[in-house]
Amino acid sequence: MLGAKYDFSRDRERRAGIDDMVFMSKNTDSDISHNLKIRFDVNYIYTYIGPVLIAVNPYKNVDYCRENHMEKYRGATQMDNAPHIFAIAEDMFSNMLIDSEKQCVIISGESGAGKTVSAKFIMSYIAEVSGGGPNVQRIKDVILQSNPLLEAFGNAKTIRNDNSSRFGKYVEINFSRGGEPDGGLISNFLLEKSRVVSQAENERNFHIFYQLLSNAEFCQQYSLSLKLRFQYINHVGAIKVPKIDDAKEMHDTQHAMDIIGLPKEVQHNIFSLLAGILHLGNVNFGDKNNYATVLSEQDLRAPCAYFGIEVDYLKTKLISKRLEFKEHQENKQVEQTFTVHKAIFTRDALAKSIYSRIFDHLIQAINSAFQTTKKNFEQFCINYVNEKLQQIFIELTLKKEQEEYKRENIQWTPISFFNNIVVCDLFEAKQPPGMFLLLDDICASSHATTEKVDQSYLHKLSSLSNQHLIVSPPTFTVKHYAGAVTYHSDQFCEKNRDILNIDLIEMMQSSTIPFVKRLFPEQTSTIKARPTTVGKKISSQANELVTKLMSCQPHYVRCIKPNENQAPGEWNSSNAIEQVKYLGLVANIEVRKAGFVYRREFAKFLSRYAILTKQTWPKWDGKVTDGVMHIVDSMHLDRREVQLGNTKVFIKSPESLHVLEDMRLRKFDNYARIIQKAMKRFCAVRVYQKQREQATDILHGRKERNERSLDRDYVGDYCNLHQRPDLQRLIPRNEKTDFSSYLHKYDRRFRRQGRYFISTNQALYIIDEECIKVGAGGKTNNAPVNKGKQQEGYMLEYKIKRRIPLENITEIKMSEYRDNFFLLCVNNDYATLLELSSKTEVVSIISKNYAKKTNRALPMTFGQGFEYTVKKQSWVGGGTRSVKFVHGAISAASNQIDPTKLRKGVEMPRDYEVKINRSSMTVMISNGLSKESRPNKSNAEKPSRVQIKPQTNNSSRKPPAKPPRPIAAKPSKQQKKLRALYDFEARSADELTFQADNELFLIDNSDETWWKAELDGKTGVVPSNYVEVII
Repeated sequence: MLGAKYDFSRDRERRAGIDDMVFMSKNTDSDISHNLKIRFDVNYIYTYIGPVLIAVNPYKNVDYCRENHMEKYRGATQMDNAPHIFAIAEDMFSNMLIDSEKQCVIISGESGAGKTVSAKFIMSYIAEVSGGGPNVQRIKDVILQSNPLLEAFGNAKTIRNDNSSRFGKYVEINFSRGGEPDGGLISNFLLEKSRVVSQAENERNFHIFYQLLSNAEFCQQYSLSLKLRFQYINHVGAIKVPKIDDAKEMHDTQHAMDIIGLPKEVQHNIFSLLAGILHLGNVNFGDKNNYATVLSEQDLRAPCAYFGIEVDYLKTKLISKRLEFKEHQENKQVEQTFTVHKAIFTRDALAKSIYSRIFDHLIQAINSAFQTTKKNFEQFCINYVNEKLQQIFIELTLKKEQEEYKRENIQWTPISFFNNIVVCDLFEAKQPPGMFLLLDDICASSHATTEKVDQSYLHKLSSLSNQHLIVSPPTFTVKHYAGAVTYHSDQFCEKNRDILNIDLIEMMQSSTIPFVKRLFPEQTSTIKARPTTVGKKISSQANELVTKLMSCQPHYVRCIKPNENQAPGEWNSSNAIEQVKYLGLVANIEVRKAGFVYRREFAKFLSRYAILTKQTWPKWDGKVTDGVMHIVDSMHLDRREVQLGNTKVFIKSPESLHVLEDMRLRKFDNYARIIQKAMKRFCAVRVYQKQREQATDILHGRKERNERSLDRDYVGDYCNLHQRPDLQRLIPRNEKTDFSSYLHKYDRRFRRQGRYFISTNQALYIIDEECIKVGAGGKTNNAPVNKGKQQEGYMLEYKIKRRIPLENITEIKMSEYRDNFFLLCVNNDYATLLELSSKTEVVSIISKNYAKKTNRALPMTFGQGFEYTVKKQSWVGGGTRSVKFVHGAISAASNQIDPTKLRKGVEMPRDYEVKINRSSMTVMISNGLSKESRPNKSNAEKPSRVQIKPQTNNSSRKPPAKPPRPIAAKPSKQQKKLRALYDFEARSADELTFQADNELFLIDNSDETWWKAELDGKTGVVPSNYVEVII
């Protein structure tokens, strides 16, 4: 389905500001901030810079980000609608399907700018528009439910953001060729493990701890209570957050665990370990002769119970570790007792390690639910990763774009910009050594106290000559692309080592709980003396991430935080301008203004837009560049808007691209309608063929057949009810109409009266049409005037003359001959005699619906005559009437209906003669086809003129379906005159366009379905069932 275009007239407030800041006349930082504020003030948070989306966090729910708004963007181009995160997601999804290229979206911004929510919106949209099926739905559920689960274990309240992600996340979703998600991978990096054991003032630990404490059942099960003082969560006092419902979030977390397939036993193990971590934090140490001792062994019992280890084992390993050494070629061991400071560090290291492994296990469980076995990312430094992501943004949107113009020999004015590669080198360079390499060297070579090691690192940093680094012990400052950040060197080296001593690993491996053992899978005998540091992991894995992202077609969302108070409707200009600066939006706008919004390889461009012209579709045989320019010229694009490079075509403005996309969608829509129409006709033909066979079975061996109707198509709706609301309104909505036609009813005096006849799945309707005079005061109740013809001052009115419920029908009677009469017999009521050329079709439909309604076959009688009771009138009794059918020769002259009064395309001359006496009627009928006759299957789709009661204007009624085109036509010597019955619009060059009542000259009618004719000096073919011969 095509996306609906955005109608700004429906919401004039959203016209505030400029949708795409490429079109701003001025593009300073303050101008950009001002435009964002204007839009923010009217609750519109999205703005474009070309293909880049700027998203301002509204700190509240907005209506146009709900699921019911997604359909507007589905199938639409980015230019069809107002800026939106859904448009970016749609662009990614459609480009992936069309170009078969990997896509990625990089969402950046400071803490609290809305990155997490933006990622949720994108994943929700992808899940909504992608394919279906049970397995696909399972993958979608995993994609969506991974968010609340990872937020519970990876997000926390900070001073700047109540739901701040304290880890980095890279999500891959794999799709089938049909656009159905069939797998995925979530990689995590830089989980802030230190938050498990300590938080800044007015901040919280990870959400999951408070969710656990909010559940009374869990509190009782795991000996937890908010009244207890857990050092790991309430030593700074920030427990409750007004905007967070921990109890509800706990329910969502458990639901997410169920969706990704975590067994209840594993969930219990995870919650047990979390409780154990909280109780572990309450284990305190005292000093005895400068050695640490556990103050209360009672505090050890709860964590040991939840970890599944012995109390003495934990007590020993918290205050000491085993040292191995060689003496006289012998391996010896000695226990080294810790100081209080070292014991606290060991306790906290164990808590952080357990929590980190739980988090990694959840990532693995989610990836297992995706049915993927790829390895995940670990331990990234978030600021360093942000620099790498910014480097990708610069590389692809600024630097690479300008380099591409130069490489393709495109006319271009270079734009200056800040390249943050110097900051990235400050982190990761090998020569001269970067900060990570220096940190690794210090950690490997120094065994001094933590404070002295950190001082040595600062001394090493001061030797670096880099304008983006300022060392001022005990801190150092790095000038990131997002601004200067000052770091305290305290415990830098200790955190970089990030190792758990072997004794603690072995202790956890001794647990009686299998899940705990699986969290510590290390082979302690093979652990190296110098394990890989966090810095080294970061350097290698960051470059792997960059390599992955550079292999994808990128999309960008730049998030902006409007204020520091997380308050809806509040705008801090200085804060916004600062973010605009470090995001480099000015340079981004300048590049987009001076550059080209679209570029594609010649072959891909030709493949995408070949459908726009007959010459290029389905295949272009010439040079690919000639094909490209043929499309450009055929769409009347300004040549100044298009440049051909060495390998690609470049289009400057989005308007020109919109023309191509719009025409492409129209072409696809047109072809889809043609295919749909053909398929509907094919299905309808099959349905009516089956219906005709069933009808034939009803009459087979019981009634002679008419050669003119035996092979005709079944249409069903001969009144075009979809164009006749005046008739439709008479039928209850809960009834399905299966047949409609104009027929003739015979009254008690055998007078022939025109009526509409409608058959539904519940009843039969006989409807009369009256022409009522309208006076000055409205409709009057005068008698019908000039029935059947609408005149000036009169209006047509339709009335149900009789409704016959299907279950009230007792029998249908017909003759054995080829006539069109049938008699409806009704239980305890009068019968109705009807005449209809489509009798076989309608009787079969009534028979089918009757059987469904009553669970029995419809009684039918065939004979040479029948008697029936007529309707009582107020002054005349009911009485009986008889109809007799006899074989006999008749002539056209004996037909009692004047052929000139027959309605065009509605009635056929009768080939039987009717003689009426006072209470009887005799029908003389010529011989018909044998009672054993069946339709000719080869003529199953032969067109026939349908019975439609004429309207005042022929062009307003639906004409019959066009017949299939002939292969060839042989000329006829005789020329006749034709009159058009309906409007007809030519679809190909050899067809004639005409209107109802036009007169044409017949040139050739040797083909039964398409005749050759002349109109106003032009010759062409016309469908034979749209015209009639008049001379």
